[in-house]
Amino acid sequence: MLNVLVLGGTDEARRLAAALAGREGTHVVSSLAGRVRDPKLPVGEVREGGFGGPDGLAAWLAERGIDVVVDATHPFAARMTASAVEAAGRAGLPLLILRRPGWSPGPGDDWRQVPSLHAAAELLPAVGKRVFLTTGRRSLPVFAGLADLWFLARSVDPPEGPMPPRAQVLLSRGPFTVEGELALMCEHRIDVVVTKDSGGEMTTAKLHAARELGLPVVVVRRPPAPDGVPAVQSVQEALAWLETVAHAG
Repeated sequence: MLNVLVLGGTDEARRLAAALAGREGTHVVSSLAGRVRDPKLPVGEVREGGFGGPDGLAAWLAERGIDVVVDATHPFAARMTASAVEAAGRAGLPLLILRRPGWSPGPGDDWRQVPSLHAAAELLPAVGKRVFLTTGRRSLPVFAGLADLWFLARSVDPPEGPMPPRAQVLLSRGPFTVEGELALMCEHRIDVVVTKDSGGEMTTAKLHAARELGLPVVVVRRPPAPDGVPAVQSVQEALAWLETVAHAG
């Protein structure tokens, strides 16, 4: 029996868990950080909540007899990825990183790429006054000091911490449509969009809508992937890698 831990929360993690759950000789456990109140649950066994850092994760891996770890967390979950690398290394377990490809600007796009949320906040006043902020509920404190700007802040769950004084919160979960995003941006007279380079198709509609409206998009680049760890961009590649690991074992 190959025991696989999938560090999840993404669509790719759910699709990987579904594929592994149907494989003979494989048991999959999906771990969710518990940051979303009503998450989409994957097929198979699910563990919710943190591990307590690398030490806690390493102990859990040993306790559960895990054979291999797949980090399929959000591309910006850098802390969880670092913990996975350290814990798997201590346990001597193979680790794979599954990350969907990032977005790339196309013809007609006006992207301003920045290295961090703080850099996005510094740039914003020079780019627009009415902001469509789609960087997650935990990011609002970074923009709290921008009192002269108006924000439409969209997230799955209510924001945490300080917020910009002129902000409207929109609770919504993707996937979104281009038509819906166009209507939303026009209704609120948006003149700049802020997003993380999350990749995937579920939230690309805002990029297409911004292109149609000729709006600038401030794009926060992904944190770098850890060195020396195998990485793939699709569920099929992850399944092939796991097949190799199973045969090697």
